[in-house]
Amino acid sequence: MTEMSRLRWQCRRGTKELDVLLENYLNNRYSQALAAEQQAFADLLELPDPQLLAIIMGQISPANEQQRCVIDALRRTTGS
Repeated sequence: MTEMSRLRWQCRRGTKELDVLLENYLNNRYSQALAAEQQAFADLLELPDPQLLAIIMGQISPANEQQRCVIDALRRTTGS
């Protein structure tokens, strides 16, 4: 399985809204992102859905600046 296939599979979550956000980032930004941001995205995909959603909604802070960049990009795609 290629890296992109693995990430695409990990973007499939428990809620359609989360799926759409994550897949949109993967399709539109991931390939142009720096390696540190790509790793941050992969790290975020390892989080449980409730924690990831809380980070996206701004209820808890991302673990580091690279994750913050990913979250900011996710929010921009939704107009949030």
